[in-house]
Order: sequence, then structure tokens, then C-alpha cells
Amino acid sequence: MAAEQKQKLEQQLWNIANTLRGKMDADDFRDYILGFIFYKYLSTKMDLYANTILQPDGLTFQEIEGHAEEAALLEEIKQLALDKLGYFLLPSELFSELARRGNAGGKNNFILGDLSKVLTHIEQSTMGSESEEDFGNLFSDLDLTSHKLGKSESDKNELIVKVLVHLDEIDFDLENTDSDVLGDAYEYLIGQFASGAGKKAGEFYTPQQVSSILAQLVTVGKDQLKSVYDPTCGSGSLLLRVAKEVKNVSAFYGQEMNPTTYNLCRMNMIMHDVHYKRFDIKNEDTLERPQHYDMRFEAIVANPPFSANWSASPLHMTDERFSAYGKLAPSSKADFAFVQHMVHQLDDYGTMAIVLPHGVLFRGAAEGHIRQYLIKEKNYLDAIIGLPANIFYGTSIPTCILVLKKKRENPNDILFIDASQHYEKVKTQNVLRTEDIDKIISTYKLYVSHPELVEGQNKYSHLAPLSEIETNDYNLNIPRYVDTFEEEDTIDLQAITAELRELAAQSKTTDATIAEFCIELGIETPF
Repeated sequence: MAAEQKQKLEQQLWNIANTLRGKMDADDFRDYILGFIFYKYLSTKMDLYANTILQPDGLTFQEIEGHAEEAALLEEIKQLALDKLGYFLLPSELFSELARRGNAGGKNNFILGDLSKVLTHIEQSTMGSESEEDFGNLFSDLDLTSHKLGKSESDKNELIVKVLVHLDEIDFDLENTDSDVLGDAYEYLIGQFASGAGKKAGEFYTPQQVSSILAQLVTVGKDQLKSVYDPTCGSGSLLLRVAKEVKNVSAFYGQEMNPTTYNLCRMNMIMHDVHYKRFDIKNEDTLERPQHYDMRFEAIVANPPFSANWSASPLHMTDERFSAYGKLAPSSKADFAFVQHMVHQLDDYGTMAIVLPHGVLFRGAAEGHIRQYLIKEKNYLDAIIGLPANIFYGTSIPTCILVLKKKRENPNDILFIDASQHYEKVKTQNVLRTEDIDKIISTYKLYVSHPELVEGQNKYSHLAPLSEIETNDYNLNIPRYVDTFEEEDTIDLQAITAELRELAAQSKTTDATIAEFCIELGIETPF
């Protein structure tokens, strides 16, 4: 039933999103539709919570207006809501009320001014409270004055009212606390926008198939986590995916440089009912200005921008994240800088998993030096998993996952998995199937618990002793370790000779038949 409900809700929301599709590009209508869904979510939560408080008084939140104790009741609800929900809305500011006013009498009544004030007030209601940072500027990307919504103010208003009215007709079923149908539907929409956003999609979304692998890798043997961290958290999909793999995550931490994506991440957290006190998402450049520098995390996951530019400033050589290595990642390829940052933040008994381009496995110079230090001096590298090409939005390059631990179960070996040929082609994209993901995870679990059994998976995995890594001069290119060579079938020359003789005999018979026909017809034979 939940699956059917989820699918229905996803389709309803996507249909409403398409009312904006013809008006603007994917990035813009993504920001509007997700912002309005979020506003309705906050409004519904506020209404439900206030009704619970007012139940002993025999009142509902929308019946407060005009009550003899209206001011006192609103102040009490506000204080309780700021602690419980992190924000406050007046009854007149509820989503349903704005939608009703905009469509009262079936007319296009002007509400843009009121809507803008409500969105601003949601943010202002948190000022001075513990949730101020978590709700600040959340709606900054919803520009209700943008010409993209329409040429005239009336056109803009008509479009917004249409979207609000359609959304108001959908039941988000927030009373059902056992279900996260809305959160999953919100994640579905983010994924839909990502699939049509081309190269830019990688800035805010990790495909769920990859998120699932990373999340399962860092939760092997655990049913709860004290903390999970993503230094390039995008829309937060990876952090939330980790939460699905365990019974409980006490706290979520992340950092995101893009302000729009940072807003999307915070919305996504709240939409999945993660209380504002349980997440700490920062808007800053992770490599240049890390915001959780002194903290250590039990699980770390990341899909950083591949081979991004960074400063590689010599000043970083005094930074604990990089100083021990003696080298910085090159300015044109920040891949290992992210690895070094994550290692610094990793708890002694934690696990980290990061997706990177294949080049990190074999490129030389500073990257080769850092790679050797991680293996020879620290012995943190636990596993390398080769993924198929063309599974990420906006890039077709093959990628790999590095798993690192400071306290490894098998300190004398490194696991190599070649999953590059295990996928299904769907249109122009390669997709990891459930069985492909399960094979990766089961192989890694086997390595953790019974490493001696891993070698039985021919042409898929290999347990490489550290001595073998050293022999290969710390080059980790997967084909050096996992033999995927397919032997060709043995050719039976005697059988082929016999077949050729038979064909020759058949040819002579055919030639003779043709010659007889030619004689009967009185024409020359063609040979």
C-alpha cells in the first residue's frame, strides 16, 4: 500500500511541476516547485502541531482568530513551535489559506505580495532561536518577481495560484508518522530534475544506485550511528540514504559550497523529518574553509566534483589535513585533497567511502606520493571498487569507490572489486541493477568477515597483499589485480578442415547442376 501511495504522490507532484515546465528551464522550475512543496509541508506540520496543543481547549488553529485569548494562545503556540518545529506560522499564513484566497470565487485574486511576506516571516520567526541558522534564507531562490513566471504581475500571480491550488488538493498524510512517503517523493522529484539537468546535475545529486552502495559500505556491521558526514553534501541524498541502512543516526553533518544546493539540502533534511537539532549543514568551501574541522565522524560518504580545481595554496602545508603527507593534490585535480580532508575527519573506528574518477588509482607525481603515503605509512586503504562508465549524470567517465578505515579488520591486504561490466544499459545511461549492488556489498562483507573466501570470485575480485601493491609501485589500476581476461574458445582445426572439404564438394555439385541448365538453355556457363 505504501508503495502505491508513494507512486501516486510522485506522479501528482511531477504533474504539478510540469505546469511550470513550459515557462522556464529545469533549474528554475525545480527551485519553485520544491520550494512550494516545502512551504506546504511546513504549513501542514504547523497546523497539526498547533491543533494538538489546542485540543484540550476545544479549538483548532484556524479558529483562534477573534478568540478572546487570541494573543496569549498564539504566543504560547509560537514558543512551543519554535522549540519543537524550529519555526512559526500564523493561521492566516498557512498554505491552505493562501491557496484559498488566491482562488476565492474561482477568480485569480492577487496574493503574490502576501505570499512573499509569509515566506520571509517563516525565516524571521526563527531569529534569535536555536533554529535560526537552519532556516535562514531557505526561500531565497523563490523570486516571485521574476519575469520567468510571466510578463505581467497578473500572469505571474495566475501561474503561482494555479500551482498552489493543485498542491493544496494533495494530501501529504503527515499524520502518519510511520511513513516517509512525502520525503521519498521529494527525493524522487530531485532525482527527476537531476536526470534532465545534464552536467550540472552532479552538483546536487548522487544517483540512488551509487548512494546505496556508499551507504551500505559505511554501515557494514552496524545498526546505528553516532554521526554521518558528507563534505560535499549537495541535496543531502547521500546523508539520508545512510539513515535508511541503520535503525538510527544521532546526527547529520555536511558542507555545501553552492547556496542554492545548500538550501535544497536543508529542505530535504526537514522534509524527511530530520529534526533541526539533529543536522548541521554549512554553506562554505570545504577544502578552503572547513566548518567541522575539529570533529570526528563515525561514517563519512562523499561524491565530490571530479577533478575539480582548488587553490593548492602552500599555506595548506601547515594544515593538519595535509601537512603529514608532504605533498598537496595538484590545483587542477582536487580529488586527493577531498580524500585527505575526509581522513582527517574520520573517527578511529569509523568508515569512509568516496566516489572518484579512475585517474586517482594510477596518476603519478603528487597524487602518486599521497596514494603511497595512505597505503605504506598509514595503511588506511581498505577496498577499491571499479564501477561501470556512464552511470553519473553529466559525465561518461568510469569511476571507482575508495573505502578507508583507520582500524582495518584485514591490515595485510587490500580488496579489489571489478564491477565495471555488471550493469544494464537504459537508454543512454548505464544503470547498476539490484543484483549488481548486492554482489558488490556481499563481496565486501565477505572480505570483512571471511577474507580467505574472497578469491573464489573469479574475474570479479582479488585480495592483494600489501607486498603486491608495493611491487606495482603503488599503482592501483584495477586490471593489474583483477584478471578479467576471457579466453577464446579452442579452435578445432580438423573439424574446420572437414567442413571446408564438405563445402567444396557441395560447390562442385552445384556447379555441375548450373552447367546442365546452361546447356539446356543454350548459353555459356558462368565459369
